[in-house]
Amino acid sequence: MMLPGLMRKPAIAVLAASLVVSLVAPAIADSGATPTRGVSAPQKTLKPFGSEKELLAFLKARQKKPETRKFYPPSAPPPPPAPVPTAAAEASTSADGASSITNTQEAGVDEGGIVKMKGDLLVVLRRGRLFTVSTRGGGLSPIDAIDAFPPGINPRGDWYDEMLIAGDRVIVIGYSYGRGGTEINRFRLGSDGKLAYEDTYHLRSNDYYSSRNYASRLIGTRLVVYTPLYLPWNAWENMNWLPALRRWRGTSAEGSFTPTASATSIFVPHNTLSSTNMPTALHSVTSCDLAAAELACNATGVMGGSGRTFYVSSTAVYVWVGASGLVIEDRKEPTAVLYRMPLDGGAPSAIGVRGMPTDQFSFREDAQDGILNVLVRSEGGGDAMWRPEFSSGTVSLLRVKLNAFNDGAAEADRKAYRLLPDTDGNRWAFQNRFVGDYVLYGKGAGWGGPLQQTTVVAASVRGASLAVIPLSHGVDRIEAMGREAVVIGGDGRDLHFRAIELTAGSIPQVGDAYIMEGASQGETRSHAFFFKPDTLADARDKSAGLMGLPVTRAGRPGFMQLVENSSAIVFVRRSGRRFAPLGELVANDAAVVADGCQASCVDWYGNSRPIFVGSRTFALMGYELVEGKVSSRRIKEIRRVSFAPAPARPAN
Repeated sequence: MMLPGLMRKPAIAVLAASLVVSLVAPAIADSGATPTRGVSAPQKTLKPFGSEKELLAFLKARQKKPETRKFYPPSAPPPPPAPVPTAAAEASTSADGASSITNTQEAGVDEGGIVKMKGDLLVVLRRGRLFTVSTRGGGLSPIDAIDAFPPGINPRGDWYDEMLIAGDRVIVIGYSYGRGGTEINRFRLGSDGKLAYEDTYHLRSNDYYSSRNYASRLIGTRLVVYTPLYLPWNAWENMNWLPALRRWRGTSAEGSFTPTASATSIFVPHNTLSSTNMPTALHSVTSCDLAAAELACNATGVMGGSGRTFYVSSTAVYVWVGASGLVIEDRKEPTAVLYRMPLDGGAPSAIGVRGMPTDQFSFREDAQDGILNVLVRSEGGGDAMWRPEFSSGTVSLLRVKLNAFNDGAAEADRKAYRLLPDTDGNRWAFQNRFVGDYVLYGKGAGWGGPLQQTTVVAASVRGASLAVIPLSHGVDRIEAMGREAVVIGGDGRDLHFRAIELTAGSIPQVGDAYIMEGASQGETRSHAFFFKPDTLADARDKSAGLMGLPVTRAGRPGFMQLVENSSAIVFVRRSGRRFAPLGELVANDAAVVADGCQASCVDWYGNSRPIFVGSRTFALMGYELVEGKVSSRRIKEIRRVSFAPAPARPAN
C-alpha cells in the first residue's frame, strides 16, 4: 500500500499561557431512575435461541444475496490520522496479585502485551519468539528463547502479538492466516527461566486486529478473548460457522473443531428478532480456563453489524455493535446495540444506543454507582483494524444505568446523552480517557505527522464542570497520573507533557509543563507508557510518581513505529505538582542485527516499553534491555544486555 507523503509542519513557539474556558453545561440526566450503589440486576435479560432449528429459521427468513468479502493481513500502515489513548488503573495488579508492569485500563484485568513479569523473570514476546531475562540478585542476564508458534509449521502467514502469564504458563495469542483463526499457544515457564512448548489451540474466528485495542484479557487464570465471525451468506444451511475450538496436532487434517457455543448461547436483541435485516456478524466472547490440563473454553455470541468496540471491566464484558460503515446515519431507531455479559455467568443484557465509541478507552464502568459511562461520536466504525483512527462528528457522554439494560427492546433515554463541545485540530485523530471524575478528549496526529495546536476538553462525568483548554501542540496521548491527567503530544519540533489538574468540585486547571526539545512520541500503543505512583513522596500530592515513554526524533510520522525502534525512553518525575526530567535510556543502533525473523516481522504492537520492578527501572528497546539507576535529579545507565536471537531453537 502506497503511503501518501507527509509534510513536516513548521514549529511554533513554546507553549504560551493556557486559557481555560469554563462552560456551564446542563445537569447530567442518567437513563432511568436515580442510581443505587452497586451493580443491580438489569430490568430484563436477553433470551437465546431455543434450538439450532430456531436459529437457522431466523437466518433463512433474512437471507440476502451473497456478498463478496475479502480479508487481508495487516500488511502496511494505514493513511495518516490518529494515535492511541492510554490506559492505567491507579493500582494495577497482575493475575497473581503482584504489581503489574503493563499499563492496563482496569485494575485486576490484565491485557495481552509484549513484556510480562513472573517473579524475577522478564518474559518478552518479539517478532515471533519468546525470550526470558533474569533480574535475580540485582543482575540482568538472558536465559532462554523459543519460537512462539507450534513446532513443524510454516509461520509466515501468522501474527503473534499478545502475551499473558497465568501461573507457570506463558500464553501467546496470535492470528493465523495459514491455518485460520485465533491461535492460543501455551508454554511452561520454569523457575530457572527455561521455556518449554506445551500445546496449541485454534478458535474459529476472523481477524481480531485493532490499532488500539487488545483481543485478550486475563482475570485470575481465566482468559477472555474477543473474536469476530462474519456470517456467511448461506449461514442458514448449517452451523459450521459457530464459535469452536480445536487442539492443533500437527496438520490441519488432524483435530476437528468442537463447538464452544450452541444456538442456546447465541443472543439477539428483541428489536432484531422483529427486524427483516440480516445480521452481518457474530461477535463472540470466549472464556478459557488456562489452569486446565487441556484447554476448556465456552463462548457467548451476540449478533449485529460488523462495527464493534470491545471493553472489559472488573464485572462484565461489553460489546458495542453498530453499522458496518464508518458513517452512522441519523435515524429514528437506535443505530447500535450495547451488550453486557456479566463475568459471574449471569445472562447477557442489551440496550439500544446511538453513535459509536472510538475505542475501549471510551468506556468506564462505575460499578459502585451502577453506571456505565461511554464517550461516543456520531460517526465511526468501532475498533476493528484501523477504524479507531477515523471517528468523527459530534461528541456526547452517555451515562446509562446498569439496571437499565434489558432484552434490547428499549433504547437508552435521549436525556442520558450529554452533548459536549468538539475540539480543534485534525478531524480524525481522536483521543479519549476517563481519569477520576472526568473524561478528557482531544485530537492529535495519530499515525501521521504532528499538529501545531489544538484543544483538550475535560468534562465532569457527575456534574456540569467543563473546561476547554487551548494547547500549542497535538493531543497524542492522555494518561492518568493518580488523580490528575497528563496530555502528551508533539508540535512537529518538540514533545510536550502538560498536566491537567482535576480537583474534585472545581473546574479543571492547566498544570505544569515539560517540553522535550527535538523529540516526538516513539509509540502510540497504550502499553508504551507507564506511570509508577510514589505514595511516599508527598502524602498530599496524589499525582507524585515516575513515568516513562518511548521517544524518537522530532517530526517522525507515527506509522514509522512499525519499522523503526524508538530512539530512547525518557523518564520524568512528577513531584510537588511539578515535572522534573530525569533523562533518557538510549537504544544502541549498532546492536541491531539480522534476526532471521519468520513470523510477526512488523511491530504492530510496538517494541519499546518502560519497566518498573520494585526499586529498579528498565527500558526495553527492541532486543535490548537497559537498566538505569534513578537519583533525585537524573537517571543513569548502569547496565544493558542484548537478547537478540542466534536464531532461537525450534519449539519442542
